[in-house]
This record gives sequence, structure tokens and C-alpha cells, in this order.
Amino acid sequence: MNLHVRLKNPVFWVQVLMGAFAAVLAYAGLTAADMTSWGALLDVLRQAVTNPYCLFLVASNVWSALNDPTTSGLTDSDRAKQYDKPLEK
Repeated sequence: MNLHVRLKNPVFWVQVLMGAFAAVLAYAGLTAADMTSWGALLDVLRQAVTNPYCLFLVASNVWSALNDPTTSGLTDSDRAKQYDKPLEK
């Protein structure tokens, strides 16, 4: 997998962080609008880190961000493996 290129791509990070955040909020039965203070956000994150099921949901979201469903296994295509930086369109 061409992980070093993915780590340079801001879209990858947004996908991972938003997916993880959405999973934590959904598990807690909250929405982003419920996060009205840094303390409330930190409390929800602290609870998520200590909950195995919530960690599983976050790991599932990270897997979805990493996995390319057009290839077998957890790998990239030969073309994608040749990139030095994210492909610009």
C-alpha cells in the first residue's frame, strides 16, 4: 500500500477524522450541535477511548478509509503504488 502518499493527502485525514468523530457521536447518541464546549467534547472522547465497541466502530471507519475496494486485500493498484504525491485532477 502506498501509505506515505495517503498520509500526505488532506482528504484522507478529513475522511479518517470525520468518520471517527461521527462514529463516536453516533454511539453516544449525540450530534455535532451537542458539542457546545471543549469540555463536553473531551468528555465524549474520553468515554469513547475506554469503550471497546466504540473503538471497534472507529477502527471500522479507519479500515474503510484505508481499504481500496477495487483491489484484493489491503493494497493499492500498481499504478497507485507508483505515486510520489497524491494525484492531482
